[in-house]
Amino acid sequence: MLQEILLNSKSYIDFFFEHLDLSKADKILKVFQECQGTIFFTGVGKSGYIAKKVAVTFTSTGTKALFISPTDALHGDIGIVNPGDIFVIYSKSGESEEALNLIPYLRNKGILIIGIASNPKSRLSKASDFFIELPLKKELCPFDIVPTTSTTIQLIFGDALAVALMKSKNFTKDEYALNHPAGAIGKKIVMKVKDLMLKGTDIPLCFPQDKLKDILVELSDKKCGCVLVVDHQQVLKGIFTDGDLRRALQVKGADLFETPISQIMSKEPKWITSDVLAFEAVRAMEADQKRPITVLAVLDEGHRVLGLIKMHDIVQSGI
Repeated sequence: MLQEILLNSKSYIDFFFEHLDLSKADKILKVFQECQGTIFFTGVGKSGYIAKKVAVTFTSTGTKALFISPTDALHGDIGIVNPGDIFVIYSKSGESEEALNLIPYLRNKGILIIGIASNPKSRLSKASDFFIELPLKKELCPFDIVPTTSTTIQLIFGDALAVALMKSKNFTKDEYALNHPAGAIGKKIVMKVKDLMLKGTDIPLCFPQDKLKDILVELSDKKCGCVLVVDHQQVLKGIFTDGDLRRALQVKGADLFETPISQIMSKEPKWITSDVLAFEAVRAMEADQKRPITVLAVLDEGHRVLGLIKMHDIVQSGI
């Protein structure tokens, strides 16, 4: 049964794409591109939920937009709408009285009205300055009543407009990050290695000539699972990890503790720079699925150690 429903859903959405008037869609996009004010979205019922979501997507991607309830608009909120703004009305039938009742008052304020509905003969289509039909073959509901396909295509169309505006404005990832300072999305785009790496005396360090027995305290106390091996100019020469210790003990036994670290360290450790996104550090650590690592040395242009970044700290940050 579920397979049949999913196939029907695909068929109905395909119908939308096959019959959408792209020339009208381009005209609406151009109107949005030329808007110097705010784009207001409204709708009743399920269409209202979609209008609210689309408005939020516009705002977060660089286009000034707000959702306004048609009921609240009729009871004073229409006061925030000014000439130069655009008012977008979402409706399946194009006959929602609450939304239609707004139109005369919007006209009095000189507001451009865009209607989006699935009924090309509706009152909304006749009352709008620009109208586009979202072709609807049938609701997924067996009674062809419950808004399912209609809300899906409303969302698809709204999101497509938002992305088109992003591209036309050359909206950047950095600008998107400024709009999302909190949460996983913002952290993934904003948080850099330098924001999370260990610095100064927190970095476990030793010299190549140090014997293993002399660096065990550093390895244990810094709780990083490794020690970075550097020369006196802080240039990275290698890395010695907990895993290296276990493997070397299996081979050399107790004699290992008198061995210079230069003889048992990994001489080509992976490293990263401080200005790289922390999310990219995760990718670098997981690049080799057979041998993933949990730490990366952070180096400057001269391969001098600036810090150490741990997978644990990246995960703890919420990325």
